[in-house]
Amino acid sequence: MIARLRGDIEDKLEPGQPSQDEVSKISRRWLISNHIDLELREFYYETELELELSQTYLTIGKQQIVWGKADGLKVLDVVNPMDFREFILDDFDDSRIPLWTINAEIPINDSLLQLIWIPDQTYNILPESDALYAFTSPCLIPAVPPGVAIDLQSLDKPDHFFSDADYGIRLTSFVAGWDLSLNYLYHYNDNPVLFRTLTLGKEPKVTITPTYKRSHLLGGTFSNAFGDFVLRGEIGYSTDQYFLTDNIRDHDGVIKSDELSYVIGLDWSGIEDTFLSVQLFQSHLMQESSGLIRDSLIRDKVETTMTLLARQDFINETIEAEVLWLHNTNNKDGLIRPKISYEWKDDVNVWLGLDIFYGDEKGLFGQFDHKDRFIIGVEWGF
Repeated sequence: MIARLRGDIEDKLEPGQPSQDEVSKISRRWLISNHIDLELREFYYETELELELSQTYLTIGKQQIVWGKADGLKVLDVVNPMDFREFILDDFDDSRIPLWTINAEIPINDSLLQLIWIPDQTYNILPESDALYAFTSPCLIPAVPPGVAIDLQSLDKPDHFFSDADYGIRLTSFVAGWDLSLNYLYHYNDNPVLFRTLTLGKEPKVTITPTYKRSHLLGGTFSNAFGDFVLRGEIGYSTDQYFLTDNIRDHDGVIKSDELSYVIGLDWSGIEDTFLSVQLFQSHLMQESSGLIRDSLIRDKVETTMTLLARQDFINETIEAEVLWLHNTNNKDGLIRPKISYEWKDDVNVWLGLDIFYGDEKGLFGQFDHKDRFIIGVEWGF
């Protein structure tokens, strides 16, 4: 069992007490006040079942399931939703939302079959409009002409225990030096589709109806070591993704398209106490359509993001310095995250870092260009 007590002295990340409409009733936090919340993060039971053909490892309860190991951004790691109160700045282990899940892992010869069933209808927690890291990019938020009223409808959220559950299957194996996996997930997209309806007249109005939609995700991962280098990658094909359009003739303000995403990474540890990693993320929409806001911003059918991670240890690994750089080549915006940590004692770690955004305000990273921050932290294990 893991619980978390969290406080925000200035109450800027989630001003007031959020509605938690995106979260199922069995997974919601206890909002003690505007500044403090208490949450049951993980609570699960592990056991082994002796079957005729093979053992089955069963994990039942509130848990995290991680598919894929890319740095900074995600392709396959979408089994659990995310809390975006700090955008993507929080560690994934802390911002990933554990779900009530039945998770079975079955060894089959040299492979491992994983079956998951998730009846927990909890989705991404998105910051509200007055929050510090509220989304403003036109790729994420529909633009409304000046003088036009906005009618935001209640969240249309799945609520059937069985028929609205998510299902997943993954097969992992080691073949000729390669770690391989095949992944399939039938799930609701964790971000609601913002359907738009424009009503003309003396008092024009835009009605926005947030609705969750189903999707199939099919993909896989690969990795192999070649001396001091490790080559790794993920690929995912998602059906029925929805993207905003600025075409006023479009009846619902969104365009549906399948999406092909992938990441290729190369890690190097050829110098003692040094680690370097580069990654290429790309996303390609399969549907051709005019008025797609994403296409107008990136000026290309393929969106590309590059990452660089450099890490160096000093003084017998008591001091660690690293920097993570994410750069979108289409929008020319990005995020730079230098960090240095000091292991003061075996159970005490002190660290400080910077989160520096840059780029145009219309971009995913550039929308936070004026919200850089300095962080200092202490971790104590007992």
